Amino acid sequence: MTTFARPNTPPLESGDRLTRHEFERRYTAMPHLKKAELIEGVVYVPSPLRFNSHGQPHGDLIIWLGVYKVATPGVKLADNATVRLDLDNEPQPDAVLLIDERLGGQARISQDDYIEGAPELVAEVVAASSAAIDLYDKKRAYRRNGVREYIVWQILENKLDWFSLQNDEYVLLEPDADGIIKSFVFPGLWLNVTALLAGEMTTVLALLQQGLNSQEHVEFVQYLSQHF
Repeated sequence: MTTFARPNTPPLESGDRLTRHEFERRYTAMPHLKKAELIEGVVYVPSPLRFNSHGQPHGDLIIWLGVYKVATPGVKLADNATVRLDLDNEPQPDAVLLIDERLGGQARISQDDYIEGAPELVAEVVAASSAAIDLYDKKRAYRRNGVREYIVWQILENKLDWFSLQNDEYVLLEPDADGIIKSFVFPGLWLNVTALLAGEMTTVLALLQQGLNSQEHVEFVQYLSQHF
């Protein structure tokens, strides 16, 4: 799809090196453009997204996170929302899960309705063309700014990496003997990795429900409710 900038405003092009202010100016001038990111000062404009290599797995990820959000007051979920991370980075992640700033969350919603700061959890669905960006430059930017958990689902490799920020470094979380990873930041956010990769969402949601019924989630909800 062709995108057009407003008169006298250069269009966003992959590879442009821009300030965040100039990136936002050009992005705003291209209303037909639905996704562009500034990563370490470099612009990335992705190709159109395909169903099996992005759309469907992205939907499954949103279902999983959405059920958790609904069951956890004070937690917010966003799909493809722009994040003003720092002066050189303005990504547009596939999903972010964050704690309301009034309850101690790291990020806030700006007056012009953007996320500012580091969400607690960021998730990306990537194909081969974007994997290098997501696993290197973008990962480094998320780590440096304090995104506490980062999920990268590599579709072509049929692989999911879940990183946890520990002592200012990302540590790869390994599934337990049952193929399960549990969030350190969001109590009760449990994932059956094998089932998600296989598209078995009934199994994914069944395990998540166990997490939502766990004592750790009950206590987390009580804490959030008391401070909301």
